[in-house]
Amino acid sequence: MMRRPVRGRKRLRCACVLVLCFAGLLPAQQDPSRQQSRSMVMTQYGIVATSQAVASQAGAAILARGGSAVDAAIAANAALGVIEPMMNGVGGDLFAIVYDAKTKKLYGLNASGWAPKGMSVESLKAKGVVKDIPETGMDSVTVPGAVAGWDALRRRFGKLAMADDVAPAAALAEKGVAVPETDAENWLSFGVPFVASPGFARIFLPDGKAPVAGEIFRNPELAATLRRIGEHFYRGATAEAMLKLSREQHGFLEADDLADFQPEWVEPVSTTYHGWTVWEMPPNGQGIAALSMLNIMERFPIAAWGHNSQKSLHVEIEAQKLAYADLQHYIGDPHASHIPVEQLISKQLAAKRAAQITDRAQCNVLPSELTQQMARLASDTTYLAVADHEGNEVSLIQSNSGAFGSGLVAAGTGFVLQNRAGGFTLKPGQPNTLRPRTRPLHTIIPGFMQKGDQRIAFGIMGGFNQAQAHAQFVSNVADFQMNIQAAVEAARFRKTGFSGCKVLMENGVAPAVMDELRKQGHEITVELRYSQSMGRGNAVEHHDSTGVNYGSTDPRADGEAVPEEVPLQP
Repeated sequence: MMRRPVRGRKRLRCACVLVLCFAGLLPAQQDPSRQQSRSMVMTQYGIVATSQAVASQAGAAILARGGSAVDAAIAANAALGVIEPMMNGVGGDLFAIVYDAKTKKLYGLNASGWAPKGMSVESLKAKGVVKDIPETGMDSVTVPGAVAGWDALRRRFGKLAMADDVAPAAALAEKGVAVPETDAENWLSFGVPFVASPGFARIFLPDGKAPVAGEIFRNPELAATLRRIGEHFYRGATAEAMLKLSREQHGFLEADDLADFQPEWVEPVSTTYHGWTVWEMPPNGQGIAALSMLNIMERFPIAAWGHNSQKSLHVEIEAQKLAYADLQHYIGDPHASHIPVEQLISKQLAAKRAAQITDRAQCNVLPSELTQQMARLASDTTYLAVADHEGNEVSLIQSNSGAFGSGLVAAGTGFVLQNRAGGFTLKPGQPNTLRPRTRPLHTIIPGFMQKGDQRIAFGIMGGFNQAQAHAQFVSNVADFQMNIQAAVEAARFRKTGFSGCKVLMENGVAPAVMDELRKQGHEITVELRYSQSMGRGNAVEHHDSTGVNYGSTDPRADGEAVPEEVPLQP
């Protein structure tokens, strides 16, 4: 008899809860909604995060075979060269930051290639090149450093042979890959213009057109190149093919330019940001601009102002301009000129630079003399992150520079040569002036950050977008306690030029905020949410206390974080 009223009260209580839920009046912890599109991937085993799911799978397979984080990174990178050849491949350059769990140290590898010994401002002028290095063709080519980078990484931190590491990629190239959606778009946009480039169409434009999404693309010549990598690349058949192409195209590349090249182990440089230590690679890359930007941002209460608020975005945009001003004037190859790295990433300089930020957008912070030259460095890159079950982590970035690089394919190789020489300036006396056997300013940068027992390997591709995107990612984690998935996919801004007040901004930023920023003088162009123009990021995170690895990938690409297969044997 007494139970009916109780059930009635329960029904009433449930109905009230439902009403309150729909009204949004219950505490936030009872509301399962969230701001990110997907969850992080979590595992106590290894994990690989790349911009293409099949490449992540290739890296995870190498982990399951007993490979280290470095072995998996090589496998994933090689696979990406098959799947998204416009972005990366063995004809490009590479940078990596490796965390070694045994020594608890970070190691940086600069595998960016140098200009041929016969290539100089004077030799280009003799050919009629007096203003800008061509964006395509043989005069845009520097020595590809990626394969030398793979070899150096594997020799120091690998457990498997090179032939094992590249075997998944060779199989993909031989058997074919189903072209992903974003790749199909990029192939059409960037591949078709190279239809007349030597060797290009036969490999990358089957039947005279770009492959569409879902079409099977095969590259048996690249498969053969990958299988030869276990024996040689800078000598032998592949090298001879590159040299023959250079002679045919009246280029500067010689046999010893290839044979003499070696990557360089360097110390990553760092700063602190709200309890986190953030590392980037030293010059010739743009990583110190991310550190400088963070140092300037740290002078302001961004966390209190709120994520992507008018005040926080204004400061971040202005900090980008100031940091990139120094990037533009001081960065080049440290072997060719003195680069004041310590001063550029010092807290003292940041305090002075922060004091220059006012309530108005400053359109003339950056000099424009190199704007055209530097803007020609494109955003066609791939970034990947790996963690293995031992807690080793790899933050690796690799690029052809421009989409499909120089557009040149040496006969029998199946890959394009990069056009990284476009990163030089021909203006004499600058840190980044073209000199023989020097390396140009690079846009590609891997990132790494740590707080206590949390370590995050991260990167966001996209030309000169990268340093500003790194700073936004770090702020998302440090200021707003976002997990790595939310931090990767949060709405971003991108300043594309080195002068003026134009800013691209994803429509995930509130319209009212954009209106207020416009009143301050920012010239905002709204981009679609998850626009490729904002770059494509990945990240992995490891916690020493739990042994758990976390992975995240950017919805702006076709990627996935793939965990290592659980061992079937006890």
